[in-house]
Amino acid sequence: MVTAAAASIGSGGPPAAEPPPIYPGRIDVEERVLVKVAREVSADTVGVDRGRVSVEVAESHGGIAVRIFTPLPIPPLDDTIAIQAGTPVLEQVASVQHELRDRLAYLLGRDVVRVDITVTGAVVTPKKRVR
Repeated sequence: MVTAAAASIGSGGPPAAEPPPIYPGRIDVEERVLVKVAREVSADTVGVDRGRVSVEVAESHGGIAVRIFTPLPIPPLDDTIAIQAGTPVLEQVASVQHELRDRLAYLLGRDVVRVDITVTGAVVTPKKRVR
C-alpha cells in the first residue's frame, strides 16, 4: 500500500491497487527453525540468556502453540527499593506472554494461538553502575 501511494504521487488520480503476485509452489519451514526463532525471541523478551530458555512448538487449531520454560529476572534481594518497585510475578509473566504472542506472530507469519510459560527459577539481575 505504501508503494502504491508513493508511485501515484503527482499523478492526480487515486492509486491503482494491484494484487501481489502469486507464485506456484509451497513454503515449508522446519520445526527446528520455529523453535530457534521462538527461543531467541523468548530470551530477548524475558531478559535472560538464550541458553537458559527451552521452547517447544506445535501445530494447534490452524496456528502454532508455544511452550516456554524460562527463569525470570529479579532484582538483587538486598535492593529493597528495586523489590518494592518491581512488578508482581503473575503480571510480569502475563505481559511477557502477550508480547511474545505478538512478536512471534509477526516474525513467523503464523497465527500464534497459545503461549504457555513455565517459570523454572529466578535469575538475579546485576546492578548497573553509573559512571
